Amino acid sequence: MKVDRRRIVETALDLLNEKGVDGLTTRLIATRLGVQQPALYWHFKNKRALLDAMNVEILARGHTHRTPQAGEDWRVFLRENARSFRRALIAYRDGARVHAGTEADPQDLAQVETQLAFVVAAGFSPVRAMELLIAISHYTVGCVLEEQADAPEGPGRGGRLDEAARAYPLLSQALTHYRTTDQARLFEAGLDLLLDGAAARLRAGLA
Repeated sequence: MKVDRRRIVETALDLLNEKGVDGLTTRLIATRLGVQQPALYWHFKNKRALLDAMNVEILARGHTHRTPQAGEDWRVFLRENARSFRRALIAYRDGARVHAGTEADPQDLAQVETQLAFVVAAGFSPVRAMELLIAISHYTVGCVLEEQADAPEGPGRGGRLDEAARAYPLLSQALTHYRTTDQARLFEAGLDLLLDGAAARLRAGLA
């Protein structure tokens, strides 16, 4: 049976949700497709090339706020862009690990230029605008990596740390907040700090 790139990527994404990125192999993909493993190498020379294509598809499916809307404030755009990026990554098991280490698709460069032009129009230099976009992107990927990390689970997990933290009142208060706040809200809190810092630099003429 002949297979094309799209079928390979779609099958790989299905298996990603089932097996995770460590369990995803070209042998498994070939078996699911009913072809011999070498048939995949006509389209992808190695697993990294396949992961790059999977990343493009993940973002195409879920990253819906990639360019600013008419009349949108720069802070609103960057917030909505980060939220959209997070939703795309978290929609797939190990989505952040698939994305980590990739570069922008050359076909997306016009879109990146639009993003930069929008932030520059708000008063940032091109260099500072790129640094801000990269900082928010890296922050988002890091947050999703932590959310999707395979951590040991079991009754009382974290209990030893919480018990030890009682000797430190400030830490205990902060840790209680962390334990009782969902990941989406923690993400928003960190995003606030990044955007507030960028706005402060802009007001101070340091952007």
